[in-house]
Amino acid sequence: MPAKSSAKGGKVGGKVKGNEGSKSQSRSHRAGLQFPVSRIHRMLRKSALGRRIGSGAPVYLAAVLEYLSAEILELAGNAARDNKKRRINPRHLQLAIRNDEELSKLLGNVIISEGGVVPYINPALLPAKSKKQSLESQEV
Repeated sequence: MPAKSSAKGGKVGGKVKGNEGSKSQSRSHRAGLQFPVSRIHRMLRKSALGRRIGSGAPVYLAAVLEYLSAEILELAGNAARDNKKRRINPRHLQLAIRNDEELSKLLGNVIISEGGVVPYINPALLPAKSKKQSLESQEV
């Protein structure tokens, strides 16, 4: 059977013209994530969990990790801005985590190096206001 020829005289065949511009996409890009899905998949396979890991598990885990890190960084950035700093340091991470109820519960047993402690003074230790002082302050 003779090869087909086009109007210009060349042979027809080879790659389809529509697929020339398409490049391969990473699984992170397909899922719309910044965290590396393939690396997480590889680490899950190498862990003691087992060699058979579904294709959706690393995508889900990457999304959860990305959400948690974004949440912590946002709160730490707010803490840094409150302290008139442009850089996030461990103290800002500590304040962000301990002041958020859910993150504090999740990371309750975690010790952040150079994080310090959250400021707290028991109300019983504060000087008690007398009624005379409180009345004077209200009259003004």
